[in-house]
Amino acid sequence: MTTVPRPRLSRAVEAQEGVKDLILRRGLVAGDPLPTESELMEELTISRNSVREALKALQAVGIVEIRHGFGMFVGRMSLAGLVDELAFHSRITLQDGRNHLGHLTEIREVLESGLVLRLIDLGDEADLGPVAEVMARMEAEAQVGAVSPETDRLFHDLLYRPLGNPLVSQLLGAFWDVYHQLRDEIGTPDETPEDVARRHRDILAAVTTGDRAAAATAVQAHFEGVRNRLARLSPPPR
Repeated sequence: MTTVPRPRLSRAVEAQEGVKDLILRRGLVAGDPLPTESELMEELTISRNSVREALKALQAVGIVEIRHGFGMFVGRMSLAGLVDELAFHSRITLQDGRNHLGHLTEIREVLESGLVLRLIDLGDEADLGPVAEVMARMEAEAQVGAVSPETDRLFHDLLYRPLGNPLVSQLLGAFWDVYHQLRDEIGTPDETPEDVARRHRDILAAVTTGDRAAAATAVQAHFEGVRNRLARLSPPPR
């Protein structure tokens, strides 16, 4: 049997893989300091330019954090790069009628539909007290004007926090940041502030009472306003 040789990695990629392998071998975690450039050169047997190129590339994807005047550290997980890419390409597709933002909305709705059921499964283990406080703030805002984006985002963040999955907050935050970057293109909401508050209240009430069917319906209704706004952006069929 003939063995197909593996393609040789470029020096830049080899340097990046070397740094990542070093992090894993040493058992380093987010926030831990990394060796200096000179130490990396010696341990990985690569040039200073290769080290710097590797660190710059790894910094761009959040694996390495460079704090000028302090040193280099293992980076903390961030979806900032993904947010910028999704927002940019969504903006492009809004111009030609493909509307990828609608696809993102669908993914987020599916995600939250499953998350509320997981919350219901937790039962009394889920502390929803902080969510109720934010809900009261949202209803107060709705009575005097618009519900602030910060309050809306905080509601979702706190709602799913009892699940104990930090990636949930990061993913939902990424979706939120994309919408925020495109808020001018999307346009103003169709719902009144009272409608916004009521739809969030329905989600919280369904989770609190453990009503799975009502929870699914409430999440679907929550995204109805976003779907309507995005539908207005789509060109009429030819």
